[in-house]
Amino acid sequence: MKEFVISEAKTETAVLVGLITKDQDEAKTKEYLDELEFLADTAGAVTVRRFTQRLNGPSSVTYVGQGKLDEIRQFIKNEEDQEREVGMVIFDDELSAKQIRNIEKALQVKILDRTSLILDIFAMRAQTAEAKTQVELAQHRYMLPRLQRLWTHLERQGGGSGSGGGKGSVGLRGPGETQLEMDRRIILQRITLLKQRLLEIDKQKTTQRKNRGRLIRVALVGYTNVGKSTIMNLLSKSDVFAENKLFATLDTTVRKMVIDNLPFLLADTVGFIRKLPTDLVDSFKSTLDEVREADLLLHVVDISHPDFEDQIKVVDKTLADLGCADKPSMIVFNKIDAYTWVEKEPDDLTPATKENATLDDLKRTWMAKMNDNCLFISAREKQNIDEMRDVLYKKVRELHVQKYPYNDFLYEVTEE
Repeated sequence: MKEFVISEAKTETAVLVGLITKDQDEAKTKEYLDELEFLADTAGAVTVRRFTQRLNGPSSVTYVGQGKLDEIRQFIKNEEDQEREVGMVIFDDELSAKQIRNIEKALQVKILDRTSLILDIFAMRAQTAEAKTQVELAQHRYMLPRLQRLWTHLERQGGGSGSGGGKGSVGLRGPGETQLEMDRRIILQRITLLKQRLLEIDKQKTTQRKNRGRLIRVALVGYTNVGKSTIMNLLSKSDVFAENKLFATLDTTVRKMVIDNLPFLLADTVGFIRKLPTDLVDSFKSTLDEVREADLLLHVVDISHPDFEDQIKVVDKTLADLGCADKPSMIVFNKIDAYTWVEKEPDDLTPATKENATLDDLKRTWMAKMNDNCLFISAREKQNIDEMRDVLYKKVRELHVQKYPYNDFLYEVTEE
């Protein structure tokens, strides 16, 4: 059975491939490839070259055109001649079994797509039994429609159960299909087992959530690597793992917090990303129950990221897919210490853009209409954290009064 974890990727080099289409211009493709390179780095691979091609859409045979594929193959060959071997080629979109098989045949190196790379990272990051089960389920779901290429070794065998005909003969096809069906049954059985295991874990988690008492639940949500875990550590004085890598947090962490004697629960959840594999969303639904059951969402945004507005849209869409679009929420713009802009010339009268707008300029845009539903902080430098605590206290208290109007404890802790 194929394993997805790139345990040897520490020293591997990677080539990235993306498309420029009518729906994805050159600037957008660059942003996606920047993110793909960050994903590769998180998995332990070093990117040595990027290839892009302008097409109406991906080729159903080889994703890129034959000329571009030859160009990539020539680059790989030249690197080998200079004793700098390319370990893998990573494509920015999900590939079909047919595409992977044809590309592997042409390039003769390991082929990954964005989905399999994300699965690699999730497999490396998974720590708890729940996360490992969720990742394995997503891996098997991804693998199922791509089983055909796992058995290409049968084509190289000299014969089959029938005649000794060559490649494509009836005698050779028979065993391949039999093996394929057997492997498909094994994977389907494993998927069923993993789903049952996740249901059992989910029942345990549901019981745990019911035993948390009459407390407001707050969930940190946002794009991956925006600083949710750092904020969690800062607010709850806990020690949740945080680093400058994608998907540093897979397992939802819940901590009890108290601000001015008002207790509530704060949950740190897995980060979202563009083109997040559907299989991963489905597999991690039990983890995302913390988001569904939250009373308040703190949508953390990395304001220093040049594409932060698109990241907001990705998170909003994912929340809508989870049925959480109408929940009370706040936007917390993090990393204001890292926000940079290009200073305009004094006589430049052109409108400010994301590239040359100061932080104050940004605050006067659509963000100004959000009032205290919009905060600007730096978790790393601990800037404006007291303001965040004050606003969070007011929000939680309001929600507590609405949800538990006859809670004697609340009147006790809010008494002036």
